Amino acid sequence: MLKYSAPRSLFGAAHKTASEELAGAAQGGLSENTQRALKSDLAIYTAWCDARGRIALPASPETIAAFVDDMAASRAAATVRRYVASVAAAHRSVGGGKPAGSEAVKRALRRMHRRKGRRQRQAGGLTWPLRERLLEVPGDRLIDARNRALLAVGYDTMLRRSELVELQVADLVVEVDGAATVLVRRGKADPEGRGAAVYLAADSVALVREWLCRAGVDDGRLFRSLCRGALGERLDASQVPRIYKGMARRAGLSPEVVDGLSGHSTRVGPAQDMIASGIGLPAILHAGRWKTTTMVNRYGERLLARRSGAALLARVQRR
Repeated sequence: MLKYSAPRSLFGAAHKTASEELAGAAQGGLSENTQRALKSDLAIYTAWCDARGRIALPASPETIAAFVDDMAASRAAATVRRYVASVAAAHRSVGGGKPAGSEAVKRALRRMHRRKGRRQRQAGGLTWPLRERLLEVPGDRLIDARNRALLAVGYDTMLRRSELVELQVADLVVEVDGAATVLVRRGKADPEGRGAAVYLAADSVALVREWLCRAGVDDGRLFRSLCRGALGERLDASQVPRIYKGMARRAGLSPEVVDGLSGHSTRVGPAQDMIASGIGLPAILHAGRWKTTTMVNRYGERLLARRSGAALLARVQRR
């Protein structure tokens, strides 16, 4: 195991140095969002270690297992798994071994899953009826035009919020039928920036044109921030779910619907609509840029259950 000159906890008394080392190792290999998540997770982990006098890096398997047990008492299982992944990444970046993959940590994770289960809370799907409901809310302000365009583009493209706010005006190509394609230069599944063209229906293009014309935007990012009517250079990704929720509140929807909306809702809802419409799996995977069927099956599990063998048998039996 590597020896370090830093006192007690490399992520404690010397955690500025460790953070810089991790950032340097990850430079060019991780997205900005992933690097931010790593820093946040490691801050929680190192604070926990420092409060208990434990060495954070290189950590013993028992330290990480105890961290899992403690976090599992108050955090969601998916969050704890992400913490462990971040701790593992920190160790890999400085050659600190693989204590996060030890049997002790695996046992701690199994204990958590037996107690809490592995099922994650799913974002509410922004399906077609909900899309139409939100777009019908009256509003003549510039921000209303932007929000309608944002929602429509999000639904058609099924982009993650970080991808949505990076779209460029120059990459929007309108066809003769009024529909368009827009280039996604980089994404979670495309960190090297090979790019992919995604589809926009004609009605969504009309909303985008209205927004761009009223905002006087003809270059740069497609979606911009607005503060008291003043146009900014970029819209922060964190504002996307807030915009969806705000539109839902203005539409008079229930608190349950509002709370269920997130930046992922425009991935969940269209996938559900495609399944309900009988669209084939290859086309759904292409639209959402998924490489496996895992998320499609999860988003559409209730719809798919109605097509299962049990459901088909019940219909044959007329019950």
